[in-house]
Amino acid sequence: MSRAAPFEVTVLTMFPEAFPGPLGVSLIGTAWREAGLWSLETLDIRGFSKDKRGFLDDTPAGGGPGQVMRADVIASALDSVERRERPLLYMSARGRPLTQARVKEWADGPGLIVLAGRFEGVDQRVLDARGFEEVSVGDAVLAGGEAAALVTIEACVRLVPGVLGQAESLSEESFEDGLLEHPQYTRPRTFEGLEIPQVLLSGHHALVADWRRAERERATRERRPDLWAAWLANQQAKGD
Repeated sequence: MSRAAPFEVTVLTMFPEAFPGPLGVSLIGTAWREAGLWSLETLDIRGFSKDKRGFLDDTPAGGGPGQVMRADVIASALDSVERRERPLLYMSARGRPLTQARVKEWADGPGLIVLAGRFEGVDQRVLDARGFEEVSVGDAVLAGGEAAALVTIEACVRLVPGVLGQAESLSEESFEDGLLEHPQYTRPRTFEGLEIPQVLLSGHHALVADWRRAERERATRERRPDLWAAWLANQQAKGD
């Protein structure tokens, strides 16, 4: 499957120098710089401040520590961008968790506009007025939204047709069917006394498939009981 147009990403940030970062290397970087399968634009929010010093933050209403990014400055930055029906994402520890299902939805669309905040956060009014979706990449607080933006963008871009080359390489990844991925092995056959599981060397494709499925179920059950419960419920609903 091919796309009629590249997957377009615009990042609103105080630190455009943080990009492309890891997005500029390996197959994803090649798909951007050489193949043109996706595009990346950064916009420095500070350029839209009306303060001669470039300040774009102020003290929190109601008091408290830190600073809050101003709604009017962010709105001006966003309104300078052609949206083209792209979702608006704000990277925030209080957002909904990033999931593979959501990533697949975004990857099927025209691209993303991502707001990477700083300080204590962003004035809620601009998020509400412009329709941002708040997204969290984990239950931890970062110093800013740039790292989270890189994670989210990479998760989407790698699903764009042609970026990774082989679509079948995505079929047994973690979360694709509700289970985590099975462990991987390669040469040497023996490493510090540890052997590659014999079944993987048997050449018996059905046995290999059964082993991988069992390992995926075991890993999910032990590491992500929330996913395991959801997967079991889904299997029961399908009558498996």
